[in-house]
Amino acid sequence: MPIQRILVVDDSPTERHILAELLTGKGYAVSLATDGAQGIEAAKREQPDLVIMDVVMPGINGFQATRTLGRDEQTRHIPVILCTTKNEETDKIWGMRQGAQDYVTKPIDGAALLAKIAALG
Repeated sequence: MPIQRILVVDDSPTERHILAELLTGKGYAVSLATDGAQGIEAAKREQPDLVIMDVVMPGINGFQATRTLGRDEQTRHIPVILCTTKNEETDKIWGMRQGAQDYVTKPIDGAALLAKIAALG
């Protein structure tokens, strides 16, 4: 099933804007959440085709939110791409263990992110 609706979860207004512009420019419908808790609720409510999740956020971080989505019957089918400044190999391994399907680092390489989204769809 092709990916059409994407939920972007990031506490940075700048990062949300950059991702929203990139994705809407390629025809994706984008919704936004500002932290992990809001992202979990939005994923349950909206049932997006993909979640792009920051890691470093106040409250519930992206690792915790990804794990929560993966364990919930309502959201476990939704793939998650972690998108973060944390670029150590251990962070990537931990992120994948939390249930993420992929991991990209900031600053965003738009073409690489779009290729990863296409590969999931």
